[in-house]
Amino acid sequence: MSPLRLKTLLGDYPTTRALRRGELSSPRVAFDFADVPQVASAFKRTVRNLEFDVSELAIVTYLMAKAHGKPYVLLPAVVVGRFQHPFLVYNSARGELRPQDLNGRRVGIRSYSVTTTMWLRGVLMNDHGLDIDTVQWVTTEEAHVAEFRDPPNVRRAPAGCDLLAMLFDGELDAIVLGDKTLKDPRLKRLIPDPDRAAQEWHARNRAIQINHMVVVRDSLSKSNPDAVHEVFRLLKESKRLAPPPGELDMTPIGLETMRRDLDIAIEYVHQQKLIPRRFSVDEIVDDVTRKLD
Repeated sequence: MSPLRLKTLLGDYPTTRALRRGELSSPRVAFDFADVPQVASAFKRTVRNLEFDVSELAIVTYLMAKAHGKPYVLLPAVVVGRFQHPFLVYNSARGELRPQDLNGRRVGIRSYSVTTTMWLRGVLMNDHGLDIDTVQWVTTEEAHVAEFRDPPNVRRAPAGCDLLAMLFDGELDAIVLGDKTLKDPRLKRLIPDPDRAAQEWHARNRAIQINHMVVVRDSLSKSNPDAVHEVFRLLKESKRLAPPPGELDMTPIGLETMRRDLDIAIEYVHQQKLIPRRFSVDEIVDDVTRKLD
């Protein structure tokens, strides 16, 4: 029999490269990979159009989609993980700024529900005592999940505005950058010594900060659990063929391996009112994916 063809959204990373490049194959499933320049740009196609059978998805987007009844279930496979401490920056030409100074300030972000920003807000709340409701969050995009409504302290930047330019013009006090490289000497990181802060966060919370995971259509999990097992097996094998992780594995696979990571992600997302209630880890998987390790 021909393998089951699965419409798939998945980025090309060290841990997915063997799978993406056809070095791994299966008699059970085959992947029709979406051709997109940036995988995150297609997350709306997953949670709004329900376009993919298998999809990479930001953990925040998945939890919000789950809260609004979108028909996907989580696979315990992280494809992107990183500590977010370095990505909040300010313009030092306008004076020093510390995390606790953000009360009442304006912070530019891509979207209120972006995973990098969620983790940073969680750090600012829990580690620096910031009241995030006093901050004016200035966004350039809406949430991936159409049903979500931004809180009242969020406003949209005028169309075509660039957050970095707004920072240098004094219209914003800080911004979240997607690039860790600071290409202008005026830019300084708001969280001092972010690498050390990340190490301390990890030691304190016993977790990594998950960015992107993999989801599958729940109808596939119900009707063809063997296919879901095979997708997971291929993801696991693709990771095995990648260069070994460093001292800390930022792309764990298997539910029990990442249970604490998921638990704190859910806690932060709920703290910030991105989901109406705090899910348990077992609620965001099903009877098939819960057993994958």
